[in-house]
Order: sequence, then structure tokens, then C-alpha cells
Amino acid sequence: MTVRKRRLVGVAALVGFVALTVVASLVIGAQSTSPAQVWHALFAADASPGDELVWKLRMPRTLLGVMVGVALGVAGALLQGHTRNPLADTGLLGLNAGAAFAVVLSIHLLHITDPGGYIWFALLGSLIAAFIVFGVSALGRGGGDPLSLAIAGAAVTFFLQAMTNALALDDITAFDSFRFWIVGALGGRDLHVAAQVAPFLVVGLLLAAINTPALNVLALGEDTARALGGRVRVTRAVGLAAVALLSGAATAACGPIAFLGLVVPHVARWITGPDHRWLVPYSGLLGAAVLLAADVVGRVVVPPGELSVGIALAVFGAPCFVMLVRRRRLAVL
Repeated sequence: MTVRKRRLVGVAALVGFVALTVVASLVIGAQSTSPAQVWHALFAADASPGDELVWKLRMPRTLLGVMVGVALGVAGALLQGHTRNPLADTGLLGLNAGAAFAVVLSIHLLHITDPGGYIWFALLGSLIAAFIVFGVSALGRGGGDPLSLAIAGAAVTFFLQAMTNALALDDITAFDSFRFWIVGALGGRDLHVAAQVAPFLVVGLLLAAINTPALNVLALGEDTARALGGRVRVTRAVGLAAVALLSGAATAACGPIAFLGLVVPHVARWITGPDHRWLVPYSGLLGAAVLLAADVVGRVVVPPGELSVGIALAVFGAPCFVMLVRRRRLAVL
């Protein structure tokens, strides 16, 4: 079997894995339903309690899980490729910190406490933070190179985190509302939230598809990429715009979700190799499957309550990442 056929088989297997996690997400919970009940709700709904459970609670969080998982997986793969930093994730450019600051600001000043209300502030905060980091890193001799991006991202992140803590601690109401968002969760969101972020995710995925082939050339080094006719700054700008849209929209919808954008690209790279034409879609599919699986596990490990998906990913993701590092070492990007 050729490498291409093996990769296509891997894509088909991942699609099947995502489908299984979708079914598990619709079936498993504090009040479990059977696959037959889910089928009835999807294709012959009659406003019964079981149908309401599927459509009002399970379907929105499952759909958001797929959307956010794909977005964070693709964003992590792009970000690691552009920065050539194996420890890069969506928090590197200050995106999570920008969203958190904007959410606290909206709660503090406008008294908005509903996720559907402050989602726009979170998205705007992520995008502004990303463009500030890119603008600052582009100044001087570095010209937006990976090191200047990492330094600018760290500086903006620390500043915004300090401002967020100051606002949250000064306003108890803001802190109470903020702490439910900051842990990262799929629950408590409806289909309206998914519809709000969907256009940004679609545009981000289109930019990622455009940007992916150029990443293979950029991986050879900026001087080599320029010698081959590559437009390095344009390539990096398109890639970082895709990262900002994908991770900004995902963070706005569900809060900061740690480890997914860091671990998933490494697992995908272990399967596909360094070719970003395969690495990026593999990362998206793996991100959706892992996020839904973590959400399902979080529903059943602490009955009768549940563990937020952000906490579940951190608890289970950290040991997995340590094992990955010990067995294969971090790839040199």
C-alpha cells in the first residue's frame, strides 16, 4: 500500500472515530439515552422528553464539540508550523488572554452574564490580541520571525492576564460569572452560540486550506522559502489570521480549552509525518474526536455531576503528552 493510500485510510478511520464519539456524546450523560431514542429524536421527533433532551442539551454541545475540536486542532498545527515551536498552542499569541480580558470587561462594564451575550466580546478580544502580537513582532529586525512572535505573545499574555485578574478580583459578580467560562466547557450553550461562531470558523478553515501548502516550503527556512519564490510575510499573515479566527471563535464559544492545540498536532505528526497537507486535516479530525471523547468522560467520572471538558483534557492530556515526549521526543520544527 502506498503512503497516500495509507493516509487516506487513516482519514477514513478518523472520520469513523469522530462519528463514534458523536454517537457517544448524544447517548451518554447523567440521563443516558439509547441509540434508538437518539434516532427517533433526529428523524421522528414528537416533542417528547427524550427528544427535548437530545435537541436542547446533547445536540448543541456535540455540534460545538466537533466545531471547536476541529478549529483548535487545525489552529495548533498551523501555529506550530509557523512558529517552528513544538510547545506552541493557541495561548501563545495571547488569544486566550485577550478573550478572557474582553469577557471580564463586558461583565464588569455592561453586566453581561450570558454566553450568547459576551461571545462577541471574547472573539473581538482574541482578534485584537492576535493583531497586536503580530504587529509588535513585525517591528524591528526580526520582522515577525518565530522568536519575536513568541516573545511578543508572552508579553501581551502576561499583561492581559494581570489586567483580567485585577478586574475580576475587584468585582465579585464578574469573578463568579467569569470562573464558569474560564475553565472551558461545552455545556450550557445552545445552537444559537454555534450559529454565531460558525461563519468565523468557516473563513478560518478556508484560510488554513489556502495556507497549508506554503507551510511545507516555509519549514525549509525563511531564506530557502524566499529563494524558491515564497512570500514569507504574506504566508505568515494568512496563517496567523486563520489561527486568530479559529482559536478566537472557539475560545469565545467555549472558553479556553488547554492541551488540545498542543497535543493533537504532535499525535497527528506521529501518524502522517511533517507534510502539512495531511498534518492539518488529521489534526482537525483528531481534535474533534479527542474533545468529544473528553467531554463524554467528564460526564460520567464524577456522578451525579460532571467535569468540564477543559479540566478533563488537562487531567488526561498532561500524562499523555509526557508519554509522547518520552517515547518519541518533541519533533524539531
